[in-house]
Amino acid sequence: MTTRTTEASPLVYARVAGIAYLVITIVAVLYGAFVESQLIVSGNDAATASNILANESLFRLGILLVLIIYVSVVVASWALYVILRTVHKHLALLALLLRSAEAIVGAATVLISFAVLYVLGADGPSNSFEPEQLQALAGRFLDVRTAGLDIVLIFIGLGATIFCYLLFKAEYIPRPLAAWGIFTYLSILLLALVSILFPNHPLMLETVLYSVGGLFELVFGLWLLFKGIDLQQWDKHA
Repeated sequence: MTTRTTEASPLVYARVAGIAYLVITIVAVLYGAFVESQLIVSGNDAATASNILANESLFRLGILLVLIIYVSVVVASWALYVILRTVHKHLALLALLLRSAEAIVGAATVLISFAVLYVLGADGPSNSFEPEQLQALAGRFLDVRTAGLDIVLIFIGLGATIFCYLLFKAEYIPRPLAAWGIFTYLSILLLALVSILFPNHPLMLETVLYSVGGLFELVFGLWLLFKGIDLQQWDKHA
């Protein structure tokens, strides 16, 4: 009975991580398709402000969806840490801390979204500025939010690469899948650096890398949920 319980434990954590990854992927797609693309008009502060004020509930729903994503990031990272600390405790802890930092910075971008609502008068009147000035100010807040997401990508790239490296080393999942993850998150890290250094980079680069990253996280989440990890390899490290 003790052996069965011990063997089941890492599978439970793997499935928790798998569910969290699926939540991250699905919610991110919903947010991008039904919130961000419907409200934000690139380069047009007036149109963006008009969309947000006309669809405040949708904007607030977007805030909630983003919070769900970052809570799921913490849950997934905690579960992976529990699984991988027997492989290399210090690296697993570093990955957990980096991804926790991702969630903290991500939560800060949510606060910026609330600031946008306040500036536009959704949460309270403001007569100190002309409407055009308020729209421009809200647009700058949204620009800062976007810049904050570049910082989020750095923490994702570093933390998730370490997790995938440990999965590759331990052979808890097929090595090609772990290698795909390493490539994916290093690409995300590169994208973050490019975005910071060259803000006018081609948007196609983001589209391609986000699509590849989303596909990996979907496959990875499904694998952890239905296949779990290799218990024979777990026994070797445990």
